[in-house]
Amino acid sequence: MSDNDPAGYRGRIVTVRTGTIDLPDGAKMEIDVVEHPGGAAVVALDHHDRVCLLEQHRHVIGRRLCEIPAGRLEPGEDPIFTARRELAEEAGLQAAHWLSLGAIVSSPGVFTEVVHLFLARELTATSAQLEPGEILELKWLPLASAMREALNGTVEDAKTVIALVRAASRLGIAPDA
Repeated sequence: MSDNDPAGYRGRIVTVRTGTIDLPDGAKMEIDVVEHPGGAAVVALDHHDRVCLLEQHRHVIGRRLCEIPAGRLEPGEDPIFTARRELAEEAGLQAAHWLSLGAIVSSPGVFTEVVHLFLARELTATSAQLEPGEILELKWLPLASAMREALNGTVEDAKTVIALVRAASRLGIAPDA
């Protein structure tokens, strides 16, 4: 992609720029790109197969959402390190066992963001260290119930829906009725 507007806009988290791409048929098209550093998200399961969900107000959409612990990658940071850090900071948890659930791309038509998903088990408590402005309520749901909520639209956050489905599939857990 060649940049038409290399300066674009640089925010605290994202950079937005406009550029021109060459299409397979030889035509050119102008596109907007939102560069995001990516992130990591964690399905944390306790020994009763309950998943840790965080309910918080999301100002951008104007309401509360239930999400799994997640956060932004720091430059050069391995996604598993991000996942461990965010689980501790947001939920006050550490995990002895980690399994990758793969990655997702949130909106590949405009965002560069890739979110790495993990399953964390054998949890122990540690002290949470919320960032300024983070006001979270921890909720524990059986994974089968959380799956039902993901599938019926009660849980709306895309990374959470996909991560719950992947974790439940990996563990052979079906949504409850």
